[in-house]
This record gives sequence, C-alpha cells and structure tokens, in this order.
Amino acid sequence: MASRAGPRASGTDGSDFRHRERVAEHYQMSVSLKSEIKKLIYMQVALWLLVVAQMCVAHFKWLPHDQVAMPYQWEYPYLLSIVPSLFGLFSFPRNNISYLVLSMISTGLFSVAPLIYGSMEMFPMAQQLYRHGKAYRFIFGFSAVSVMYLVVVIAVQVHGWQLYYSKKLLDSWFTSTQEKKKK
Repeated sequence: MASRAGPRASGTDGSDFRHRERVAEHYQMSVSLKSEIKKLIYMQVALWLLVVAQMCVAHFKWLPHDQVAMPYQWEYPYLLSIVPSLFGLFSFPRNNISYLVLSMISTGLFSVAPLIYGSMEMFPMAQQLYRHGKAYRFIFGFSAVSVMYLVVVIAVQVHGWQLYYSKKLLDSWFTSTQEKKKK
C-alpha cells in the first residue's frame, strides 16, 4: 500500500488492509476449543487423582476402614479414564485428527461407560439411604454413596463437555483440512 518513505498508492486511503489481518475463523475456533478441552482434561485429571487417592488410602489402610470405605467396582475401570486425556493432549500440537478421534472413542469406553455402570451399581445403596436413612460405607463421615454420586455427576458433566468440544474441534480441523485440499 504505502511505504514509510513514499506516498500511498493512488486510489487508496491506506485503510484497506484490515481484511488481510484477520485470522480465519476455524483457526480462532481451534485455539479456543483446545483451551477449553485442556481445562476439562485438567479437571478430569483432578477427579481421577481423587479416585486414585481414595483407592490407595482404602487398600493400603492408611486410615481406618470406617473413615474411608473400600472402592466400588466401577472405580477400577474408571482408572483407565486417564488414557483418553492423554490421547487428547497428544492430538493438540499438530492437530492430529486420529488422536482426537481415539480420545473421543476411548472417552466413551473408559470414562462414560464406568460412570454409567457406577450409577447402576450404587443405586440400591442410594435407595436404601433415601428410604431408610441407613448408610454402611463412609468417606470422612459422609455417606460414601452420596460422595461418589457427586463425583459421578461432576465427571459426567466434564466428560460430556469434553466430548462436545472435541466434536466441534474435530469439525474445525476437518474444515481446515478440506480447504487445504481444495487449493
């Protein structure tokens, strides 16, 4: 348009450069979605660490059994929920679609499925607590079924949003890949 030392090109006022400075929308979306997914992965890792801590304390008997109950069966397969998070993190540096798809599939298999099983496993104990007010397992004085249902509710939300944002990110990457192929 114009050089620092010379005049502007004829027929322009110098303000027609703004359209060249905008970043394509799918690149902006990719950056923001990666950021959201990373936050959700960190929340999932925090939940995973809580489950691991509860299992270690219960199995190694670091605290009395009446303070920290033995884990429910669904918590063991839920330990594999760290795998989808790693696939998700590995997909980010080079926008690797394969790792992102693996992350989404394994989230359903290793994260959501154990949570569904856990909800069904703990339902009779939750029903007994609701109807009769009796709880037999405790975590620091709180009913273990109540605490673990709270963990399940939070984990379902985290994994649900993670899958939603991953799908949007996958669409964004697929759009940018298709545009590159057209050129």
